[in-house]
Amino acid sequence: MAAAEGAGSQVKSAVRTVELLEFFAGRPGMHSLAAVQESVGYPKSSLYMLLRTLVDLGWIETDATGTRYGIGVRALLVGTSYIDGDEVVAAARPTLDRLSDDTSETIHMARLDGTSVVYLATRQSQHYLRPFTRVGRRLPAHSTSLGKALLATYTDEQVRKLLPETLEPLTEHTHTDREKLIEELAVIREQGFAVDREENTLGLRCFGIAVPYRTPARDAVSCSVPVARLTAGHEQMIKDALFDARDRLLLATRRL
Repeated sequence: MAAAEGAGSQVKSAVRTVELLEFFAGRPGMHSLAAVQESVGYPKSSLYMLLRTLVDLGWIETDATGTRYGIGVRALLVGTSYIDGDEVVAAARPTLDRLSDDTSETIHMARLDGTSVVYLATRQSQHYLRPFTRVGRRLPAHSTSLGKALLATYTDEQVRKLLPETLEPLTEHTHTDREKLIEELAVIREQGFAVDREENTLGLRCFGIAVPYRTPARDAVSCSVPVARLTAGHEQMIKDALFDARDRLLLATRRL
């Protein structure tokens, strides 16, 4: 009953504003009024007025013609304030720096948000051949080592409630069957880490480990390596470094 009352008390204009910002955040570039209206389904007249208000406030930007819309700079300011104010991210910085130095590869820290992971911090590899992921990027949890490591801290039934039966493929290697993914999650729980075998990006293998300072875990760290540069010895070193990083992060976050 409380949930129903809470839903009924939502302010429609506020809900629409948030939904619009999420629309633009998930679709980079500029979009016409018709394209936005087709996606969100709001009446065109009220949508236009809401967009113009957000443009005036700096949350939405328009192109030179004033007919196409995209996310504005104020959204960036709010996003960076979230990162800057997060105690876990701040506590993790020395460990991420060390993990980057130890592996010489690209390091990521991400947080589970619904069925996706959102990147909170990154350390770029110094190698010429390297992956690139920006802070704030959102990717499906089932296609990343970070996401799979986090999903493995949930029960199978929780995963079934969270994910649809059929999963979106990002490459030919991505799990598309939820039950097959759940089978892999059992292996991840046993071995303590997850592997993305070109499931998100062809040519890239990633190793991820959850940081269980809470249960289920919400944050994880990973190391990404181009398959062309990965050897058995390098892979083992990365796994060892990730376990060490997890232990350091648990120590760093125990008082938060």
